[in-house]
Amino acid sequence: MIKKAIIPAAGSGTRLGPFTDAIPKELLPVGDKAIIEHVVEAFELTEVDEIAIVVSPRKHGLSDYLGSGKKFGMHFSYVVQDERLGLANAVLAGEHVINNHQFAVALGDNFFRSQDFLRDLIAFHEEEDADATIGVAKVEDVTRHGIIKAEGNAVVDLIEKPKPEEAPSDLGAIGIYAFKPIIFDAIRETKPGYKGEFQLTDSMKILVEWGKKVVYKEIPGIHIDIGTVKDLVRANAYYLDNRGGEKR
Repeated sequence: MIKKAIIPAAGSGTRLGPFTDAIPKELLPVGDKAIIEHVVEAFELTEVDEIAIVVSPRKHGLSDYLGSGKKFGMHFSYVVQDERLGLANAVLAGEHVINNHQFAVALGDNFFRSQDFLRDLIAFHEEEDADATIGVAKVEDVTRHGIIKAEGNAVVDLIEKPKPEEAPSDLGAIGIYAFKPIIFDAIRETKPGYKGEFQLTDSMKILVEWGKKVVYKEIPGIHIDIGTVKDLVRANAYYLDNRGGEKR
C-alpha cells in the first residue's frame, strides 16, 4: 500500500511573472486555495500520510503556507533542491524520505479534476504490481509533454517534448506517477537531456530497457499545467464554474 509521496515544487515559474517575483507559483490561487493545496487535498483521498515537498532555496513560503501537514492529517517534509536540474533530480532529492517504499508523485503546479485522480492511479499501480505507472491524457501540444509509445497498457518507449512529426502517440504524461523504489536506481543512471536537465521520462525509459514493468493509466477529466497566466485564468474559470458539483 502506498503511504508516501513526493510533490516537486521547485520550478521558477518565469512565465507567470510578475506574480512569481513575489511568491512561489504553487501558491498562486485557483479559487479559494493555492494550486498546491488542491494537490494535497487529492492525496487526502488516498492512504498517503507522509509527503516530501521538494522546494528551491527561496521557496520558504510553501512551508509557511502548508505547515507541518497536521491540518491535512499528514506529515510534510521540506526537501531543498539546490539547483533546478529537472524532475528526475527533484524526485531523487526525496529518496531519504521515501526510505525504500513505494510512493506516488504529483507536480505541485498542476490542476486536476476530478479529485480522485490520484486514488485511481495508485489503485491501478497496485493492482498491476507495476514498477512504474504513468498518468497520461490525450494532449493537443505534444511539445509540452513526455509522450509515450504503448503496447496494450505497457509503455515501450517515452520521448520528452518531441516534435509533432516525431511523436509516437498523443498520450502525454501529465505529472502524476507511482513508483517502486527501483526508480531511484534508474535516476542515478540517467544522463542530462532536454535543456541539460535530468528528465524523469528518461529514467522511466531506463526501466523499460531493464525489462521492468512500466504501465500507463489514462486519466479522465480536466488537467491544466499552470505554466502561463492564460493557464491560471483557465483553471480559475473552471474551478469557479464547477465547484458546486464536484465529487469528493
